[in-house]
Amino acid sequence: MAGKPKLHYTKGRGKMESIRWLLAAAGVEFEEEFIETKEDLEKLRNDGVLLFQQVPMVEIDGMRMVQTRAILSYIAAKYNLYGKDLKERAWIDMYVEGTTDLMGMIMYLPFQPADTKEKNLALIIERATTRYFPVYEKALKDHGQDYLVGNKLSWADVHLLEAILMAEECKPDILSAFPLLQAFKGRISNIPTIKKFLQPGSQRKPPTDEKFVAVVRKIFNI
Repeated sequence: MAGKPKLHYTKGRGKMESIRWLLAAAGVEFEEEFIETKEDLEKLRNDGVLLFQQVPMVEIDGMRMVQTRAILSYIAAKYNLYGKDLKERAWIDMYVEGTTDLMGMIMYLPFQPADTKEKNLALIIERATTRYFPVYEKALKDHGQDYLVGNKLSWADVHLLEAILMAEECKPDILSAFPLLQAFKGRISNIPTIKKFLQPGSQRKPPTDEKFVAVVRKIFNI
């Protein structure tokens, strides 16, 4: 029996959070080894376990995987969350890339200078409500199923729920014009493995605050 996947990252969301989400949705228990100092990161680099000198890094199935997208696609394929054929996989990829773009904007917001934050927050809300969420609302309407692709849970659904919850942290009523996404959020949040991950005390990380920004800047010299 292989051991649990081990996640190497800082003690916050960042690029690892989507990996935590996907493992949790698949019902996979995982361990975390947190990078808390610059020395922790340097040790991983010096040990030669980071292919491109970067984290996130996940130890899984005897591999030390890096590059967020590669890790996520491996987990999605391994746990049957990546569609039944190439066409479904292509749709999942497209939907995931869209939510990744939106989440990237939200992820970097706390690291931006105070004088640009308000402008960038307004841009996030505008993009979410005019570029991204209308696509998923229409997809659910046209598809007529509970899920974005096929008729079963996929990586695309997990990623979209994560993006919705992040967007709601920016603006609580951001889904007000999207009834199908509101229903989708309720359905996916109640899938037992995901419901468990959304409970207090899970390995889900809180929104990034100033204290965590300071820690990250110190570790990564930014």
